[in-house]
This record gives sequence, C-alpha cells and structure tokens, in this order.
Amino acid sequence: MEKKEKLHEKMVEAGKKLGEARKRELGHEGYEELGRKGGEAGGARVRHLVREGKKAERQGE
Repeated sequence: MEKKEKLHEKMVEAGKKLGEARKRELGHEGYEELGRKGGEAGGARVRHLVREGKKAERQGE
C-alpha cells in the first residue's frame, strides 16, 4: 500500500505543478474565456437534461 500512496502523492504534486503552469500561461483573461466557452457548450445540454428530468418526474407521479 505504501507504493500506491507514494505514487498518489507524486501524481498530486505533478497535477499541482501542471495546474500552476497553465495558470501562468492563461492568466486571468484566459480563464474568463474558458468559462465563457464552457458555458456556451454546456448550456444547451444542461437545459436539455433539466427538461428531461422534469418530464421524468411528471411521468413518475
């Protein structure tokens, strides 16, 4: 189990380093742009899922 824990710690540390590098690369404006793109792409899908969920609830009553 000790090997798995050490590997996990190394992976977490690598992820943090990559995240920090990406943060420096994009900057504040880059993150804002990513948020807008994500909202556009996910918006229609989320609305569809909400409609489907409401429809399923009505049919279950």
